[in-house]
Order: sequence, then C-alpha cells, then structure tokens
Amino acid sequence: MYKYVSKSENDTINFACKLAKLLKKGDIIVLSGDLGSGKTKFTQGILKHFELEDEISSPTFTIVNEYHKNSINIYHFDVYRLSDSDEFFAIGGDEYLNNGICIIEWGEIIEDILPKDYIKITFSKDSENESYRTLELVPFGKNSKNIIDTISTM
Repeated sequence: MYKYVSKSENDTINFACKLAKLLKKGDIIVLSGDLGSGKTKFTQGILKHFELEDEISSPTFTIVNEYHKNSINIYHFDVYRLSDSDEFFAIGGDEYLNNGICIIEWGEIIEDILPKDYIKITFSKDSENESYRTLELVPFGKNSKNIIDTISTM
C-alpha cells in the first residue's frame, strides 16, 4: 500500500500524470471514494499524460468513454449506476479489460469480476482542509505491485 496526500486539484492531476507514465495496455485502475473526492480529476491527469486531457468528460450517463491516442486505448468507466457485475457483463464491459488502460470509477461494484491484477485507489477528503485528499493505492497482483513500488520512489 502507498499513500499520497494531494493538496490541490493540480497535485492530483500531476500525480496521476506520473502514474500514467507507468501504465500500459491491460492495466486497470479502480477509483473509489465519495462524490467530489477527486476521481475525475485523477482521470484527467492520466489523460493529460497521453495529451487527451481536453477531451475528458464524466461518463456518468454513458457508463464508458473511450479515448484513443496513437496505439493506446483508454477506457474511462463510471459504474455507479450499475447494480452489480452482471450488468457490467450485459453491456460488454469485460471486452474492454484487456484492450487498453481501464479506469473504473466506483469499481468496487464490480471488483468480484476484475482480473487478479489491478490497482485500487481510494480517495478520502480531509476533514480540516477541503482541498486536501488522501489517495491510498493498493496493488492487487505482481504488475500492480511493481507500479506502486515505482511510483512510491518517484
């Protein structure tokens, strides 16, 4: 596990941009946390690394937004409106998991069907400073552990 304290939206974006440098096709990031805790800003940071930050929109009503840059596909899911992983299968969500980098907001809803290797990031608001966020990164699997070990030394 690794904890990062973000002091602003720009901190969150910059941290995500650093993490994005380590991501490749098949990597999965599960974002968990209350509304307004920084999940979409974090996604913006990943897209910034791939020069796609101007295209970001929250997928709340579409379930998934697709972004393409050169040979990389990025899939940004918001599964908040799904009741369980069966609905994820019903929309063909599992077909995305190995075809690009997947960022899944509210991913705890479908954690039971995720591959064994992914990173879960839990966002927590600070009770004393409204712009601070604690990001707790937990790796599941060897590849994800390597990513966390690398980001913790950057």
